[in-house]
Amino acid sequence: MSDKKVIAVTGATGAQGGGAARAILNDPDSGFTVRALTRNPDSPAARELAELGAEVVRADFHVEPTVHRAFEGAYGAFLVTNFWAHGSAAKELEEIEVLVRAAKAAALRHVVWSTLEDTRELLPLEDERMPVLQEKYNVPHFDAKGEGNELFRQAGVPTTFLHTTFYFQGFLSMMAPKRAEDGVLTLTLPLEDGKLLAGVDVADIGRTALAILKAGKRFIGQSVGLAGDHLTGTQYAQKLGAAIGEPVRFQSVPYDVFRSLGVPAGDEIANMFQYYGDFDQEFTGARNLDLLREINPALKNFDAWLAENASKIEVK
Repeated sequence: MSDKKVIAVTGATGAQGGGAARAILNDPDSGFTVRALTRNPDSPAARELAELGAEVVRADFHVEPTVHRAFEGAYGAFLVTNFWAHGSAAKELEEIEVLVRAAKAAALRHVVWSTLEDTRELLPLEDERMPVLQEKYNVPHFDAKGEGNELFRQAGVPTTFLHTTFYFQGFLSMMAPKRAEDGVLTLTLPLEDGKLLAGVDVADIGRTALAILKAGKRFIGQSVGLAGDHLTGTQYAQKLGAAIGEPVRFQSVPYDVFRSLGVPAGDEIANMFQYYGDFDQEFTGARNLDLLREINPALKNFDAWLAENASKIEVK
């Protein structure tokens, strides 16, 4: 029987949870093994994790007893919620409450909670520079997670708060450069010229979480802001162009214009980028790249990520 400590991983078939599960499974000397939580243990992604050595269990945030059972006997957990599955901050908070109750009941020794800043701490709702969404949020998918941080603290769950950021993978999909009417590839973002945008390889979330778990008590009760690089829109465009082999220019779209474009979740995305821009020093300042590379020496910067992923960028 294995004497490895069990780490319960939520969202195990998603980007963050899958990355955390694989990081643990790929490190035979970590002292940990994975219990992968999923609503569908028969999915291809779940079966793949099982083949890699994970214990796959059925769990649903909306059926609380399944989460409690999944945490029983575990040493720790990597916890993440998916706002985009429903788009509701209220529902996300309900899911976080379930995770907190289950983690406390199971007496987990160390939780790494994938979270984000509560933007209302720097930008009160009374500030009229951006629209209030879902009645009481600036950026719902940030603010709900940020609000959830206090729930872990109040419950006394030994937690490391891993503050994530924009995924480099966004440049493979919605944020990919597109050819403008004049034929020039253009990176179009609601980000002001000269403002920094912290980005990270989504797989580094899991790798950093594993490093934090391996460090034991050092990071319990601490917040760790995660990023792999801090670059301006122009710098992202230049690096994308060099990797693609064709110049890419950066085009800044005013926040209000972006909100008017009819983009899915456009208000939410514009508010997020406005927060990045208006508070870029605070946001990037909470993500110390030198400290992060002490924690996770393999942390990828944008150049390293591009070297592995440039061929996946579809130029249209």
